[in-house]
Amino acid sequence: MIIGCPKEIKPQEFRVGMTPNAAREAVAHGHQVLIETLAGTGAGFEDTDYVDAGAAIADTAQEVFARADMIVKVKEPQAAERKMLREGQVLFTYLHLAPDPEQTQDLLASGATCIAYETVTDDRGGLPLLAPMSEVAGRLAPQVGAWTLQKANGGRGVLMGGVPGVGPARVVVIGGGVVGTHAARIAAGMGADVTVLDRSLARLRYLDDTFGAQFKTSYASAGNTLELAQAADMIIGAVLIPGAAAPKLISRAQLAELKPGAALVDVAIDQGGCFETSRATTHQDPVYDVDGIMHYCVANMPGAVARTSTIALGNATMPFMLALADKGWRQACQDDPHLLNGLNVHAGKLTYYAVGKALGLDVVSPSLAIKG
Repeated sequence: MIIGCPKEIKPQEFRVGMTPNAAREAVAHGHQVLIETLAGTGAGFEDTDYVDAGAAIADTAQEVFARADMIVKVKEPQAAERKMLREGQVLFTYLHLAPDPEQTQDLLASGATCIAYETVTDDRGGLPLLAPMSEVAGRLAPQVGAWTLQKANGGRGVLMGGVPGVGPARVVVIGGGVVGTHAARIAAGMGADVTVLDRSLARLRYLDDTFGAQFKTSYASAGNTLELAQAADMIIGAVLIPGAAAPKLISRAQLAELKPGAALVDVAIDQGGCFETSRATTHQDPVYDVDGIMHYCVANMPGAVARTSTIALGNATMPFMLALADKGWRQACQDDPHLLNGLNVHAGKLTYYAVGKALGLDVVSPSLAIKG
């Protein structure tokens, strides 16, 4: 198989879909690897690193898309990239289709087979290809939130850890999954007063047993969430429903009840965001003000630490990429039901229920798609 990796073109996206190590593994399995020139420079990988690994360098994205049987990326294909996809080609990347009807329609029209990192599962009910980026985003969230809280950036002017005689910032993390757990650990490590909200009592017990007094836990009822949000200096939105649009947990009207200059960090923005006033921003212009509340809603937060993120993502995606290349996508998905859960689009048909529900589109069972 020819595996192609184009340079990411989303604004301020410095990650790359394949590391030189992943390219070396693919070549060792007998495949050809085609990397667009300069694709890895943002993550600290030069073209020579890929050549040394046995890959070939393409001058343009058009060449990569035209020649490759499978395209491996990081972010969802942008409009120009979607035009280059073709029938029978495999796309393996993050998609986040539920809040993105335009992308969904373009992928359906392309006839390509599109497998989304964020809906591949594992034996424990986890999301192994989303987890490494959730870990990175969770650890970044208090860091960027602390920056947003600085007065020069429109925030309340509150220091996360306080100082002797002055209390620390109050941080509320909504969602106790991978993002929320890592966000809470880092915020607590910065000295903040942290509370994690979740609707799963089992998860709250786990957090309490594992982390003890590092941070507090609370049940995420609507009333409890609002009460804690009203007292917070920073609110980190970390709620995920796999493949579906994120629920809206704080409304526009409720912003008036928050502390002026409070920071909202929406890590769920890829799935539409979990605050009603959230809209995607970039690293170049990350923060905006709504009714005196500062919103940080960068849609590719891990791209800020591109080298760490690229290596972490490559470690997770490599076994699945090799399975798709070695066996072909049909056999790979037939052999691995967890990889089959990643199938979102095939030959003009939507194959992931949560996306169809969010966008009001008909869905074909993925098990039928692989037989088709």
